[in-house]
Amino acid sequence: MAYIRKNAATLTAAEKRRFVKALLEIKRRGEYDEFVRMHIDFYVTDGEGGLRTAHMAPSFLPWHRRFLLDLERALRRVDSSVTVPYWDWTKDRRAGAAPWTADLLGGDGRLADRQVTTGPFAYRTGDWTIREGVTSGEYLTRDLGRSRDPIELPTRAELETALDDPVYDVAPWDSTSAKGFRNRLEGWSRGSGPSAWRTHNRVHRWVGGAMLGGASVNDPVFWMHHAFIDLCWDRWQRRHGGPRYLPATPPGPGNAQHGRIVARLEKLPPWDVTPDSLEDVSGIYRYG
Repeated sequence: MAYIRKNAATLTAAEKRRFVKALLEIKRRGEYDEFVRMHIDFYVTDGEGGLRTAHMAPSFLPWHRRFLLDLERALRRVDSSVTVPYWDWTKDRRAGAAPWTADLLGGDGRLADRQVTTGPFAYRTGDWTIREGVTSGEYLTRDLGRSRDPIELPTRAELETALDDPVYDVAPWDSTSAKGFRNRLEGWSRGSGPSAWRTHNRVHRWVGGAMLGGASVNDPVFWMHHAFIDLCWDRWQRRHGGPRYLPATPPGPGNAQHGRIVARLEKLPPWDVTPDSLEDVSGIYRYG
């Protein structure tokens, strides 16, 4: 039977406790840091050579869907009632709203060094030390809304622009794709400043701190954000009658993307799965 991923704003006190406890347990076991390392390893940009799977590529959505499932399975080995909640940043847009509460993710970082000092993932509790990252800092950091150069979370109207696009992705299948649902949702743009970050990308920027860059998994909000991105993919499929992942076949020799992106029926590293196999997960979970 499919289980339900709930809106973080609707979680009961008991559901919050169970979710937090399971996260802290897999962190204690060292499992959580393996997820951080994996995301760092697969954070490959357009400018780097070789295969891109997690970002700036059509497989952005199925890659993170499988990544979420792996994390969720780890949590459910601790407590079978736990699922990953999603953060709907089109509705819960304030630093004091869900999920930024003391009984869930804690709040903003302090002004001096952006260190998170509230909630169960504060460094002072001793339960959430950063061991894998791109800097040497050991504590979780946030800068909700970017206090010195404020930006806003994406609006519902901005998200609708992505959801309205009927095509999954288009050439050149990277961060410069001007059309296609995938990049409209992932949020790469040729603009400058805040206009360069749309939808998914702007949320990472709005949270700031640890959520910037390949080590963003160090902030547990990463999972809630990507659960909502995954929900958006599900909504897009339903809205347009189940359109398929593109490209259906790999770009041929001579194409700049030859060997650099994953086609529908190709294996999606680091797993033995294809994007095709991840398009329908209704038998595993659904959103409530």
